Amino acid sequence: MKDIMLKIVGKQVMKDGKGDSEEQVMEFMTEGQLYERNGSTYLMYKETELSGMEGCTTSLKISGDTVRMKRFGQMLPIDTVMEFKKGKRYEGYYETPYGAVEMEILTNNVDNRLDEGELDIDYAISLKGLTEARSRLNITIVE
Repeated sequence: MKDIMLKIVGKQVMKDGKGDSEEQVMEFMTEGQLYERNGSTYLMYKETELSGMEGCTTSLKISGDTVRMKRFGQMLPIDTVMEFKKGKRYEGYYETPYGAVEMEILTNNVDNRLDEGELDIDYAISLKGLTEARSRLNITIVE
């Protein structure tokens, strides 16, 4: 296991019922770990207060063009799991401090360039009854 620094940038474009959109950007640096097991690469990091998930850990299992994200920790009664693969739909539950919400993800693209220190995920997410957004997650390993 190798200790690393990660720059994480999350962008969301949310639409309201009138067709207007609002972009939110979250960017932070955090310490993490990188390791390989059974042909997959793993990135793990602790969430910060800025992400709104302080006290949680995020683990990414990267296998080629598929990324499985798992968030777990004391503030979440159950783990949140998301899977990203270009053109594939994933259904699950997004755990919040207020309870679980049905979630649907459609992945537009996964750009795995971890050999160059970068991972990009572009996806649409729908939290049933709450919001729909187009999201982009960029993770850069900072040496």
